[in-house]
Amino acid sequence: MKEDLRHRILNSKKRILQIAYDCQKSVHLGGAMSIIDVLSVLYLKHLKYDFKNPTWELRDRFILSKGHCAVALYAVLVECGIVKQSEMDSFMSNDSAFCVHPVMNVNLGIEASTGSLGQGVGLAVGIAKAAKIKQQDFHIYTLIGDGESNEGSVWEVAMFAAHNKLDNLTIILDKNSCQSDGFSFSVLDMGDMARKWESFGFYVEQINGHNIEQIDKALAKKNPQNMPRIIISESIKGNGISFMENKPEWHHNRLTKQFFELALQELEVQK
Repeated sequence: MKEDLRHRILNSKKRILQIAYDCQKSVHLGGAMSIIDVLSVLYLKHLKYDFKNPTWELRDRFILSKGHCAVALYAVLVECGIVKQSEMDSFMSNDSAFCVHPVMNVNLGIEASTGSLGQGVGLAVGIAKAAKIKQQDFHIYTLIGDGESNEGSVWEVAMFAAHNKLDNLTIILDKNSCQSDGFSFSVLDMGDMARKWESFGFYVEQINGHNIEQIDKALAKKNPQNMPRIIISESIKGNGISFMENKPEWHHNRLTKQFFELALQELEVQK
């Protein structure tokens, strides 16, 4: 099972590169590679979701608040069989359902239109609150970035979620320490994120965002009663590709043929 999971994650990593190369436009590759491990484990092992019936009312929801990394979500949706590989040919084309930021289409597994940072997490919390009111038994997952955490709306959401005891909510923080303008500590140093979230009333877990066992173990846990949870995923921007790793310039960039072939070679070595 573990080796099969690793193989499927590798498939999704290659798919990200292929989608980005085929469209011949700048894509948010660095962040996509920093979230693909945790996103894959969530979808392939833990999300309560009927892939043949994506509108099932009691499905778990995942909202990619870090919307600029949508190419990673699309790669996983293909791996899960919700979306066909051929549909990726239209990525970033006019009238495509697969834009640089997600556009809501529940039938395609896209739960929300996101990309304006700090907004998707608010929507996730609203859905979690509505589920409590309606006494519906499903879980809400949302993924945010550390750069996104510069937004004040993220902290308004944190207060609301803790105050309303939303134990049906799990936030995943992709802490890759880079953002579009440079390294996160130099743009706006957020300090100790674990202590911050704990002070807001969240149950906090910290994991290596590229360690499959740690990701799996964290996602398998249930939230403490009456507490929302945040999983702080310590990750590497551009993970697994030497010329992308920890390089802010790969926040948003275009793959040349040379870079594409080199990236694929490096992923193959990691089998």
